[in-house]
Amino acid sequence: MELFVTSVGDHGLMRVGVYIDGFNLYYGSKFQCAKTPAGWRWLDLRRLSSSVIAAQSGWTGAVVERVVYCTARISGRDNPVGAQEQDVYLRALRLSRSVDVIELGNYVSRTAVAPLATKDKKGRPVVTRPGWPVMVKNGSGDDEPDAQFFVQVGRREEKGSDVNVASHLLVDVMSGAVDAAVVISNDSDLKFPITFARHRVPVGLINPTKNYTAGGLSGAPSDGVGGHWWYQLQPTDLFAAQLCDPVGKINKPAPW
Repeated sequence: MELFVTSVGDHGLMRVGVYIDGFNLYYGSKFQCAKTPAGWRWLDLRRLSSSVIAAQSGWTGAVVERVVYCTARISGRDNPVGAQEQDVYLRALRLSRSVDVIELGNYVSRTAVAPLATKDKKGRPVVTRPGWPVMVKNGSGDDEPDAQFFVQVGRREEKGSDVNVASHLLVDVMSGAVDAAVVISNDSDLKFPITFARHRVPVGLINPTKNYTAGGLSGAPSDGVGGHWWYQLQPTDLFAAQLCDPVGKINKPAPW
């Protein structure tokens, strides 16, 4: 690994800001740890980011100055158990000072209409067409093999985490609050703010998913000011970075 030394503050340390897309981290980790569903969720986010930076960055004097966790409140109406467990975790993060900022977006429930489809080998949608023994016929009684089946489904999704990650990243970089930045996400929507930040500070990108790093988030270590790096989070990183249990009087949820 090529070492990179950047300018640091008067204190002689490289102040690192960490910006986390909570849902991207959660679902990425969930699939990473599918064979071991317990023991990884009670994440100490400051410890996790500090460990990865120390092992992967090559940055001299790097200290995690600021951890920003961007997420959204789960709907208690749709998922009361999940909402209760999330509330416990957020309180534990605050009490343990594992994060400096919890920025909340919105969690919305809605219905969506779309053509029925299956996945191909690369996970891309393949629209389902009629075919015997289920066939669609027109008013003349002729087969309509090109017809489509439309379904209405309920969807629950988070809104705003990517925007909040981008906003905090850019504000901190432009204000000089940090000397380097780490983003934990594999959301290609973050292409512009991360590319912009790389021209001002070294940036580390931690991919929490099993997928390849999104094309828009790739680049070269020498881009902009240089000193950038990429890392794909591993289950061992998660299991090794757990909060104490309990945190004060806050107990980890039993299934976690």
